[in-house]
Amino acid sequence: MGLALFPSVTVASDAHGRAVLPGISRFDQLTQSQDRKPQISQGSSPRDFAEAVTVIEQQWEPVFEDYFGRNLSEVTLSGAEISEALAVVEQKTGQKSAVIYMIPGEDQLELLLVTADGGVTGRTIAETNQEMLIETAQQLRQRMTSPSRRSTRSYLPQAQNLYTWTIAPLREELQSLGIENLLLCVGPGLRSVPFAALHDGEEFLVEQYSLALIPAFNMIDLNPSTLANTEVLAMGASIFENLSPLPAVPVELSQIASYLWRGEIFLNQEFTQENLQSQLQESRYGIVHLATHADFQEGEPTQSYIQLWDSKLTLDDMQRLELDESAIGLLVLSACKTAVGSQDAEKGFAGLAIQSGVPSALASLWYVSDLGTLALMSEFYNTFKTDDENARSILKADALRQAQLAMLRGEVRLEDGKLVSDRGELALPENLAELTGENLAHPYFWAGFTLIGSPW
Repeated sequence: MGLALFPSVTVASDAHGRAVLPGISRFDQLTQSQDRKPQISQGSSPRDFAEAVTVIEQQWEPVFEDYFGRNLSEVTLSGAEISEALAVVEQKTGQKSAVIYMIPGEDQLELLLVTADGGVTGRTIAETNQEMLIETAQQLRQRMTSPSRRSTRSYLPQAQNLYTWTIAPLREELQSLGIENLLLCVGPGLRSVPFAALHDGEEFLVEQYSLALIPAFNMIDLNPSTLANTEVLAMGASIFENLSPLPAVPVELSQIASYLWRGEIFLNQEFTQENLQSQLQESRYGIVHLATHADFQEGEPTQSYIQLWDSKLTLDDMQRLELDESAIGLLVLSACKTAVGSQDAEKGFAGLAIQSGVPSALASLWYVSDLGTLALMSEFYNTFKTDDENARSILKADALRQAQLAMLRGEVRLEDGKLVSDRGELALPENLAELTGENLAHPYFWAGFTLIGSPW
């Protein structure tokens, strides 16, 4: 049996669903184990919580470095220094962010919360463990993505259980500190959870916070990206030799790079690795948008790939694009899927931004329908929409949240062969118009999209 980070906490709820937690005592001993929680005995001083964060960062960073086979960070911040870094970022962005570490163990779940104002605190949730969390997460994903359940709310029990275990114990503190953005640094089995769809009984988590998934805080870029007045490199494929077609891709690329944003479009035969590398030499691009199949699979990074027209760009090859040498602030993959139950696939997904060399990446945990992807991407880029006379900058996590909320609230929807939003109507090609009976408010269509890396 593993020892707890902190003493066991029984999670009770008040009439409003908020967690009611007893006090926490002190711990004084730390040891390490790879990609697992630190084995920690009793205690709870702020200094010890900060030390626990340092241990987790020291453990989880090598997990990703071993997977990708290279050094991924030159920075080593302690728990206390992460709290200070959040204060600096808050001054730059005007937004209060918090880091939540979720460390599943065989006997309990450990939570660590780092904020600029509250320092580092922690909770032990004795009501769940790694096995229960993984099983519940898989059930949530299955119920959310099953075609036969997309008109139901059968996912709610799992969405509420996960919220109760992972967010509710910290909710009162998050609210009292005015936190707006959550950076989720989570352990194995939890990196493929659609956190946006966790539910407190009244609201989804995305209705309360903007969200980003991070592999480790020491591995993300702390400098907010300015995407306003940059161009988008929009590339993709709609037909494939051995994969299902993506008929909405031409519409998606046109919407993004012709109507919503300035940029260049390269479709099908023009979507080659040679052309991609050539275009990346252009300094005007701030976003790379790839509308094509992308799979995060079990095994080495060579097994996970982005499908180009003429080849597969494997995950281990992405660093050769040298995006870290460019002004690219965001990589978007608009037709992804992640192998369920695979820790390797989870590591590839959670480490996507770091491996590709960009501060942030936007990708999906599962393959979303063509029209659902078109709707979300249209809303996402519309949030960023800018022109020379009225340039504005918005945080990437906020842009994703607003796009997801627009779908959830029915502000963007499919009607009579058209994509309808507050911007007007987009007539769809005949081969897509017949599919417009789908209800985009269901979390299948929006909850899988995840911002990876820096939320700023």
